[in-house]
Amino acid sequence: MAYTTIDDPTIYFETVTYTGNGGTQTITTGIDADWIWIKNRTSAEGSGMFDTVRGATKMLCSQNDDGESTTTNSLTAFGTDGFSVGANNRVNQNSNNIVSWNWKAGTSFTNDASSTSVGTIDSSGSTNQTAGFSIVSWTGTGSAGTVAHNLGNVPEWYIIKNRGDANNWAVYHQKSNASPEDYALYLDGNSAATDDSGLANDTAPTSTVFSLTDGNYGNQSSHTYIGYFFSEVKGYSKFGSYTGNGNVNGTFVYTGFKPAWVIVKKTSATNNWVMMDNKRDPFNMMTKYLLANDNTAEGTGLNFDFLSNGFKLKSASGGTNTSGATYIYMAFAENPLVTSTGVPATAR
Repeated sequence: MAYTTIDDPTIYFETVTYTGNGGTQTITTGIDADWIWIKNRTSAEGSGMFDTVRGATKMLCSQNDDGESTTTNSLTAFGTDGFSVGANNRVNQNSNNIVSWNWKAGTSFTNDASSTSVGTIDSSGSTNQTAGFSIVSWTGTGSAGTVAHNLGNVPEWYIIKNRGDANNWAVYHQKSNASPEDYALYLDGNSAATDDSGLANDTAPTSTVFSLTDGNYGNQSSHTYIGYFFSEVKGYSKFGSYTGNGNVNGTFVYTGFKPAWVIVKKTSATNNWVMMDNKRDPFNMMTKYLLANDNTAEGTGLNFDFLSNGFKLKSASGGTNTSGATYIYMAFAENPLVTSTGVPATAR
């Protein structure tokens, strides 16, 4: 049995750091990314999320529930191996340290639900079934229904945003609860997992569709929505949970690869969405973190080790390692533990 189907994860996901110049510049990432998430590390500036389905200059922000804005000096163009930015402080403030997280989809799709009998609400977007990633766009109908995600597998993690209105970023995660289809998390907030049928209509996603109620999170009549959907790929991505031990010699989480990027959220109580990556902190022990739900600059002290086969918590912080608390995580690989040809990952 193959160890992985993706020997080089950087083809599909890459983190890049750069310094803002307060004008215009082109950032080289090495991939033609379709979802780009940018955060100013130095200043208390909100994040900027951009994707090729909505188009350049169309910005959403993970730390608040605001609708989409057209910001002409933000991300101005998607390129074949990077992107271009204008002078907006979120993406290019002069002399500030910036980070971008970049995912590749790349294959366009359209689903006419009445013609294909897949779902009940039309959808379109961009997908990469090899990497288990889809960007999906649809217009709400105001009635409970189902939407094609085009992953080819059951999504284990997805986030949804109403583009035109002030509504929370709704998050589904397969480990948020024993019955995750009954629960929701909110990327722009810090609340525990909440019993909320308004996200998934208390219905688990399938290999072809996800479910919606008539609510604001994903299906308000005539409103447009965007969603980012992920299924696990062995050796490349993992979406699981762990229990904290409240110790600086903390819990070890096996992923089956050396992580490039990890986001952690406590589901059993209130806490922030903590983001770590291998470019801002290239050596263990890693201390530099950002928060998805807050515009604060980069902080230090939520200590991690990225290992060849997973990650280990190295602080007793409530945000990542409270004793007995339950956490979910989303992780993408720098290298698989072992490639398909038997080459093992090296230590940091």
